Amino acid sequence: MAPRIPFPSDQDATGRTLGDEEIAAVAEALKSGTLTSTKGSFVKRLEAQFAESLGVRHAFACTSGTAAVHCALAALDPEPGDEVVTTSITDMGALTPILYQGAIPVFADVDPRTYNVTAESIEAVLSERTRAILVTHLFGNPCDMPAILQLARQRGIPVIEDCAQAYLARSEGRLVGSLGDVGCFSLQQGKHITSGEGGLVTTNDDDLARRIFLFINKAWGYGDAKPDHYFLALNYRMNEITGAVALAQLAKLEEVVRNRVRTAAALSERIADVPGVGLPQVSDACDHTFWKYCLHIDDALLAGGSPAFGAGLREYDVASAPRYIQKPAFQCEVFREQRTFGTSRYPFSLARPEAVDYAPERFPGTFEALRRILVLPWNEHYAEAHVDHLAQSIRETAARLAAGDE
Repeated sequence: MAPRIPFPSDQDATGRTLGDEEIAAVAEALKSGTLTSTKGSFVKRLEAQFAESLGVRHAFACTSGTAAVHCALAALDPEPGDEVVTTSITDMGALTPILYQGAIPVFADVDPRTYNVTAESIEAVLSERTRAILVTHLFGNPCDMPAILQLARQRGIPVIEDCAQAYLARSEGRLVGSLGDVGCFSLQQGKHITSGEGGLVTTNDDDLARRIFLFINKAWGYGDAKPDHYFLALNYRMNEITGAVALAQLAKLEEVVRNRVRTAAALSERIADVPGVGLPQVSDACDHTFWKYCLHIDDALLAGGSPAFGAGLREYDVASAPRYIQKPAFQCEVFREQRTFGTSRYPFSLARPEAVDYAPERFPGTFEALRRILVLPWNEHYAEAHVDHLAQSIRETAARLAAGDE
């Protein structure tokens, strides 16, 4: 049996790059006495540097990744009952903003090996009411953006990229978050870089940028000759302390991604020949930046499949998450029971029957993906010793399950 080894965790200092730089930045913000981003400098610097790093015209900081998605959708200003095509495997934070804007999430199936939506699965659920396409680059693996963007441009549909798990991931050499009409990022505790909570929204469209800026600021026209609250909006402003931490973290992002990619490649090399264990499937045109590392377990070859494999890894003190999420997003109560605003069911009350048809046979890729996926935690402080332990643990677990030993 592989020797036991402690793993760093992104839930505490062992797996995070937080250090003296963040402490100094927070101290500077506190000493300034200015903690609101409307008057301070840290959030403004974060926005400018993040936009520059992605090569986009605009970046705006907000309070969370969920807020970032909400800002993106609000900028598009859908009509009540409009539809937003999205993925069946994602965090609820990328879905509830659709409902809060009065639109209907319409779920596209996913590729069972990349776990991402495709142009084909999106096209299958488009309708005359589709107002936007919201793609998630799951685990740091980019969607097939050239095909998706071609489809969207042909139909005149804006594309929002959920890049919460995909900092510095690339599609055909271009950074995600700079490809669609709007990009959304998260600074939550477990992301590539963190300020505990926080979000960033990017765009090259000046009109959308204006709407995003206003929505973050209660639609108050800061800097306008005659400012007013122009439309219904919230306060999603990031504060200066959060901005100070995020700005210090941003300087470390390239090294963070480099370390994650290096150790992920090392693990892939060590387990590439293990029968029944599939590696992350990445297009040759894409760069995966490994928020997590996903195994694809063949339950026809390994007894008990992903759940048994996860249980086997626990014997080596290796954490994992069979299925990633326990059920597709559309099976959560908010969608299944249409629990939204009081008893109104709004905006589901405006939906086409086909848009809220969640019959399992419509999502074969989703159910296959969730049945076979096994998600391994990953962070920038993994070292060769951790990779060696993982590789040996995976090999030994696969050998036992292949022999029928659950």
